[in-house]
Amino acid sequence: MRRLSQILSEEHVKREEDSKKKKVVLSGSEFTHGSTMTFYNISYKVKVKTGYYGFRKIFKKEILTEVSGVMKPGLNAILGPTGSGKSSLLDILATRKDPCGLTGDILINGYPQPPQFKCMSGYVVQEDIVMGTLTVRENLEFSAALRLPSSMSLEEKKERVDQIIMELDLTKVANAKVGTQFSRGISGGEKKRVCIGLELITHPPILFLDEPTTGLDSSTANAVMELLKRMSVNGKKTIVFSIHQPRYSIFKLFDSLTLLAAGRVVYHGLADKVLPYFLSLGFVCEAYNNPADFFMDIINGDSTAAAASKINFATESDLEKPDGEAETIALMLARQYAQSTQCIRMKEQLKQLSIENKQRKTSYHLIPYSTSFFHQLKWVSRRTFKNLIGNPQNSTAQICITTVLGLVIGAIFAHVENDVTGIQNRVGALFFLTTNQCLNSVTTVELFITEKRIFMHEYISGYYRVSAYFFSKIIADMIPMRTLPGIIFTCLNYFIIGFKPTAQAFFIMMITLILIAYTASSLSLAIATGQSVSSVANLLINICFVFMILFSGLLVNITTISPWLLWLQYFSITRYGLNALQINEFIGLKFCDASTSGLNVTCITPSPFTICTGEEYLAIQGIDITPWGILQNYVALVCMTVIFLSIAYTKLRLLKKYT
Repeated sequence: MRRLSQILSEEHVKREEDSKKKKVVLSGSEFTHGSTMTFYNISYKVKVKTGYYGFRKIFKKEILTEVSGVMKPGLNAILGPTGSGKSSLLDILATRKDPCGLTGDILINGYPQPPQFKCMSGYVVQEDIVMGTLTVRENLEFSAALRLPSSMSLEEKKERVDQIIMELDLTKVANAKVGTQFSRGISGGEKKRVCIGLELITHPPILFLDEPTTGLDSSTANAVMELLKRMSVNGKKTIVFSIHQPRYSIFKLFDSLTLLAAGRVVYHGLADKVLPYFLSLGFVCEAYNNPADFFMDIINGDSTAAAASKINFATESDLEKPDGEAETIALMLARQYAQSTQCIRMKEQLKQLSIENKQRKTSYHLIPYSTSFFHQLKWVSRRTFKNLIGNPQNSTAQICITTVLGLVIGAIFAHVENDVTGIQNRVGALFFLTTNQCLNSVTTVELFITEKRIFMHEYISGYYRVSAYFFSKIIADMIPMRTLPGIIFTCLNYFIIGFKPTAQAFFIMMITLILIAYTASSLSLAIATGQSVSSVANLLINICFVFMILFSGLLVNITTISPWLLWLQYFSITRYGLNALQINEFIGLKFCDASTSGLNVTCITPSPFTICTGEEYLAIQGIDITPWGILQNYVALVCMTVIFLSIAYTKLRLLKKYT
């Protein structure tokens, strides 16, 4: 086996010699295409909780144990059965695992991974993460616009997109939508190539793929792997991927193979040398047997070859572990590989490289975002709005339902009179409009939940800042979808029901309904942000709205509530909204004739039985009718909106960014 220093470029060797004399400053330009990744003694432990509340125990589970190896330009496969740790190793190499519990050294061309290596490298997740409502070209243009530097012109970025489309053979479907669960789009193989293209936009030095053949039929999987092989040869790219059980035509494409079992390395080296290695241990692969299946059978102890060969390299003292449990075939294979000359020589060289790295004084330039905040805000907002229009079940359907509901409510409360029944109908209509705006805002919980996986992947990959994503969703999704219902309800109901016929009252009602929707949607976001399942968030939000409705002032008179519960009224969105609507509607209204009204005006305390003016009704309800009455309710709604949005943004910032 050649020394690892021989695989480094001459330029790197020169830098290594200079680094002993002076401080080295690394940036993204230090890592070029076809970089060599080395990892030495990688161990990874996670905390696992068992039992029920009150009886829970926490212990550390070892996922990987002293894993070492080299990933050179070419196809580097990580193979192993379920639970062997192959996905964990891939995520660790791509710096997408929580570093807590991780030990060992990972170097790129002999230097440590830069702090933002995950933004420089490419990573294709197992499940296709791509915006289905956009076309193939639009998805690639989005990646190019945010990940390529601002110094590149728009024409250059478009040329880069066209180049990727040609390389991945996506020309025929370039202008076709990817597809969603509601609309059919491109095929699975084409979707996988789009995901690969999103990562190739930046010419990453290393491309990681997690189970790239998952969900694909055998021929499509073979086509995807042949594409990766061509990329590794033509572009001299370093491609690292995990794979479960590939067919033989795919296995033949591998340049190097890392075989894992129970978190340990069973074999690491050239793929065409793995069969001779196992043959030296006494394992014979039968003719016409897929080598990948053969290795899985050996590790799982399911093959006759494993049973026959076990005694060839296991002594009686090796059959028992210190804790008394029988040693598994996987542990025995890992021990045998660790004792091999190939592994010992490789670890000696990796150890020397690690020592040299620790003696080197190195500082880093943090990799900044490729584009500015406003550029990110523009592109993410544009995509959000396109996604909103492309999902008719979320946009068009909601507007149609709002329109029909507005007409029905208008017909029920139509032509209110200036009498006792008119008071009841007015209050009922205003209460319904208020609560409906709150309950309709429950759909906002889907704003971040449905795109959580896309956001996590794009944020980790350095597409945009959290703030740019957050404000884009507010500007291009929440505001339009919460503004339109308020406008529709006001325009349809105001004149049909017969509210106060003044332009000022009309627009105050519209603004109030919109503010209610904003505040309720902000509460929904504050509760739902960070959740993975919308059902729990919906339950919590509905409970909050139920208590808010109780303290709205209609179901129970606020002045009669016990003082120890009265403080809850200040957290009621419906109370502030309904109070503002009632002040706007009732001030100036008269419900009695002149003679009766004159009798009541002289009363110091309004009569609960005879209400002749709107001011009397508001006073009975304990609603402030001073000139600041509506304004103070607006201030409360705006403050609650800001607080809830701040909570949602903070939760989005603190969201766990590791897999």
